Amino acid sequence: MEAGFVALVALSVLKGISLLLSYISNNAFPQPLSEEEEQKYLELWLQGDQKARNILIEHNLRLVAHITKKFENTGEDTEDLISIGTVGLIKAINTYNKAKGTKLATYAARCIENDILITKTGRVTQSNKVRIMGECEGAIIPLNLLRGYMDPLTFPLQ
Repeated sequence: MEAGFVALVALSVLKGISLLLSYISNNAFPQPLSEEEEQKYLELWLQGDQKARNILIEHNLRLVAHITKKFENTGEDTEDLISIGTVGLIKAINTYNKAKGTKLATYAARCIENDILITKTGRVTQSNKVRIMGECEGAIIPLNLLRGYMDPLTFPLQ
């Protein structure tokens, strides 16, 4: 079961990354969803609709590209930053809690940035920004698991 979970997460990440790279190479991203559309797809995703989840991911890829631009002068490969940012976006959508009163884009931006910072520095750094909520839930372990830094057989599922 745990190996299947890891394979599912890895497949989802790879699909998101390939989709993002194709959008970047064509300079064409889907337009962001309206607030009503976003709420509709969030509700469908909470009911287990994978298509709704994929729509949320696709329509927020522009956010990943925007955030990775902040890190372009760090010497990191842009494709790597986009890949890491996409992982953060997927985690944000998977862990988003509307009841906390934050918009999805705000929460996702923090998760995307945290994943990039964790990868670059090995830890989440504090910036001069006000924290709206804590770190993205699950930001460290799944990325380390995907990169092979952790043994998937000993990874505790919650």
